[in-house]
Amino acid sequence: MNQNIFEFSVRTTSHTQMIDITRQVQQTVSESGVKDGLCIVFIPHTTAAVTINENADPDVQTDFMKEINKIVPWEDGYLHMEGNAAAHLKASMMGFSETIIINEGRLVLGTWQGIYFLEYDGARNRKVIIKIMSD
Repeated sequence: MNQNIFEFSVRTTSHTQMIDITRQVQQTVSESGVKDGLCIVFIPHTTAAVTINENADPDVQTDFMKEINKIVPWEDGYLHMEGNAAAHLKASMMGFSETIIINEGRLVLGTWQGIYFLEYDGARNRKVIIKIMSD
């Protein structure tokens, strides 16, 4: 891959899961040597997504997944023949990328913010692609 494009794997263990990947993204930024710029986190899957949310209280993750599963139930008369239409819908609703500012080699996140990989059709081996752009 391009020298400013990086990739790491995420192994999910549940059908739906919210995994904090902040540490891996920050490690990638540190290894890139970029001090100031932008970090784009991209999920190259149609049934997984990425978001930024609170990482101080694990109950936020539980509540988040509980509510999104209510909004888009697994079975609801969908026509998609693979049987995972809900996963596609949830992933599209949440989005496949996040852009985070890099300042002095660190991700600029709020005190309580973390970057989360969202699994909606697991368990699977997944990829996260990081594009780092220097100022």
